[in-house]
This record gives sequence, structure tokens and C-alpha cells, in this order.
Amino acid sequence: MRDAEEGNTGRRLNHQPDYARLFLEGIEHFNQRRFWHAHESWEELWLAAETDVEQFLQGMIQLAAAYHHVQRGTHSGAVRLFDAALRRLAAFPTDFSGVERGPAEEAARRHREQFAGADASVRLEESQYPKLILCGAEKCTMPPLDPW
Repeated sequence: MRDAEEGNTGRRLNHQPDYARLFLEGIEHFNQRRFWHAHESWEELWLAAETDVEQFLQGMIQLAAAYHHVQRGTHSGAVRLFDAALRRLAAFPTDFSGVERGPAEEAARRHREQFAGADASVRLEESQYPKLILCGAEKCTMPPLDPW
């Protein structure tokens, strides 16, 4: 896993990673406010995706990256990434890939407005960060498409 400072190498993977393991790992990181690590878990999947799942994963990566920017106080980056994430994720049901992200998207809309034009001293309390909720087993389809 890269550190936040290392940046993206722009590489594509030549193997099929374990979708469920990495996706769930990303959710765990996201819910523990380790947004850079959530981004990294989902990016490995994104690099291998060959269907619309690529756009879904990119939206999830952008959502995590937006909150990473919030933590760092770089609000203009957060606003830009909130916009991109919400635009991409709008094309998918809110329970796509077995995760209920509706409340997280609602929080992202509120936080986007809160941080637009805010100075770097504005921060979120720990309890204000959203959580992603796993759907029940009957709705939990990972990967969401085959092939993905």
C-alpha cells in the first residue's frame, strides 16, 4: 500500500484481485476514517475493473479522497472530489455492490456545502464523518457484476 505522499503511478493490473476482500477492506478503512487506505483498497479493484464497476469504484475512491482532503484541511480539493464522487455514484443504486451508501452520500452533500469557501481551520468532529453500511446477505452481491 502506498503512503498518501507517493501518488498514483497510473498502472493497470494484469491480475484479477479478490473483489470482496478488497472492497470490504476499503469499507472498514472508510468507517475507521482511514480514507487514504480505503482509497488504496478500492484503487486496486478499480485498476482491474473492465465494466461499469470501474466508474462505481472511481466514485468510491473519490468519496474517500474527498474526506482525506477534509482531514488535511484542503477544502477546495474536498469540494471538487465530493462533486466528482456524487456525480459518478448517481448512476448506481445506493445499495450497489452490497453497501448502503445513501447516508454517506447525504453527508457528503452537506459537507460539500459546509466546506465550499470555508477556511482551513474548519474541521469535522469524529462523529460527523459518515459510515458505509453493509446490506443484508440477501442483497450483498460482491462483485456486483460478473465479469466486473
